[in-house]
Amino acid sequence: MSPKEKQPLLYLNGVSVSFDGFKAINNLSLVVERGEMRAIIGPNGAGKTTMMDIITGKTRPDEGEVFFEGDTDLTKYDEADIACLGIGRKFQKPTVFENHSVYDNLALAFDEDRGILANLFHNETRSRRGRINEILDTVRLSHRKDFLASELSHGQKQWLEIGMLLAQDPKLLLVDEPVAGMTDAETVETANLLREISKNHSVIVVEHDMGFIRDLDVKVTCLAEGSVLSEGSLDHVASDEKVIESYLGR
Repeated sequence: MSPKEKQPLLYLNGVSVSFDGFKAINNLSLVVERGEMRAIIGPNGAGKTTMMDIITGKTRPDEGEVFFEGDTDLTKYDEADIACLGIGRKFQKPTVFENHSVYDNLALAFDEDRGILANLFHNETRSRRGRINEILDTVRLSHRKDFLASELSHGQKQWLEIGMLLAQDPKLLLVDEPVAGMTDAETVETANLLREISKNHSVIVVEHDMGFIRDLDVKVTCLAEGSVLSEGSLDHVASDEKVIESYLGR
């Protein structure tokens, strides 16, 4: 293993950012290792979305360091460049091409810079078709590959968008509230899906559903008022008096 590979995949140190005098992120420090899946919880306004905005280049911090793969300073890059570095983000509301098939959504995601029409008429290689079929299997949509995206359930659209991220082969996936609005069965299957993905990718999952977080069985970071309130196993975090007081309630 090279010295670079021994370093954390993502490192935030002393990060702060304010909006109109409100400190959305306050001296936040966070380390995510290579191959790790981390769950982020916390009350509304805790800074979870702003943290992801900073990691992906949408928001610049006022203070602090944000490093990716050891020595890449993310604060010096814009959103498009950070995506090219290998950080993919899935927002809470799925964004898919409703009038295209599930298969074509994945095909379009492979080379977004080619443009939609260029992608549709691109002669696919055997390796690309194989990779698309692998992703279809991973996101539980092989049996729906010829359906229009508009015909999918809400949960299936979430899986399709995760698949579109996988087509970019990111090193780190940021996934925002993936099970909001899902059925119980879809929620359980999404936990299985993300555990599979985490075998080959690092993943940060922001979520409020504690049952889903428990199914993930990963290290949990609880944010409050823009900084880390508690960190560890879900049982450790859930029993922390500070977390009970500010978030989970009694």
